[in-house]
Amino acid sequence: MWREKSTGNLVNEGSSWVDANGITHPRNWHIWSEDEKKAAGLEELTPDPLPDARTWWYTQDAAGKVTKTAKSLTDVTTDGVVTLGVKSVLINNVKSQQGSLLAQTDWVIIRKADKGTAIPSNIQTYRDALRDKATEMETAITNAADTAAIEALFLVWDGEGNKSGILYDWPELGS
Repeated sequence: MWREKSTGNLVNEGSSWVDANGITHPRNWHIWSEDEKKAAGLEELTPDPLPDARTWWYTQDAAGKVTKTAKSLTDVTTDGVVTLGVKSVLINNVKSQQGSLLAQTDWVIIRKADKGTAIPSNIQTYRDALRDKATEMETAITNAADTAAIEALFLVWDGEGNKSGILYDWPELGS
């Protein structure tokens, strides 16, 4: 993103533009060298990084400046209408994902109830691990003191493949 310094106008790559002196510049100005761009009065703007929409309300202006406000961590009731806070939304997501993962092996539980067929140990271990992990995630969400603590719970990988965070890092069914 670029701006002409003298007018403050934003200039998009691939678009012609008129400078403060009335000179129309071609659409391919973006191929100019840095010195040519500087001589034409252009400065490069680096947009602010966008915050995580799960935890922030934000706007970004045409120049890329972000204004953000943390979403409420707790539920808010206004005129009898409850708006779920970040913690409630995340806990609901954990419960939903847990339910979907458990549903994939429900047939084994039904077969046990219907025919008395034993539940394979790997499936029982997996289902127990899902429940334990969901409880761990819900406890971590509940205990998070602020937005930064919530954001630290999200599963992320660094450039070397190391992961941090616990949210949505579900166990896998072993053989």
